[in-house]
Amino acid sequence: MGLVLCNNYPRPISTAIAFFGPETCVDPPPFELMGWWNIAPGSCALVYANDLADLNRFWYFHARSVDSTMWTGPFRRSAVPLAAFHQCWGVATSGGGPQTEVAFRELDVGDNDDITLTFASR
Repeated sequence: MGLVLCNNYPRPISTAIAFFGPETCVDPPPFELMGWWNIAPGSCALVYANDLADLNRFWYFHARSVDSTMWTGPFRRSAVPLAAFHQCWGVATSGGGPQTEVAFRELDVGDNDDITLTFASR
């Protein structure tokens, strides 16, 4: 299954992930960033369909709601496009469109290959 993000918050959310990706991102630090998945209340999205622990124990996530509620943290701060993206950390995106800065929260998956993370009211 991989990494599934679910929205148990009463408003739509947009989510992004970051993870160790040395096969794709060769320049240090070799982290991939992907987003945006727009998830309606009560819905889920499969955002990574491979075994998590086989790649890395630590994953990173960011989410924001249309009402400005955020699930964020101090890790992997990066500028990303407002539109869907898949990029290496620290590498400028092409296209010159509008961007936003995001910071990620760490998720320790341990030795689990499948994780479901649910965003809810605090």
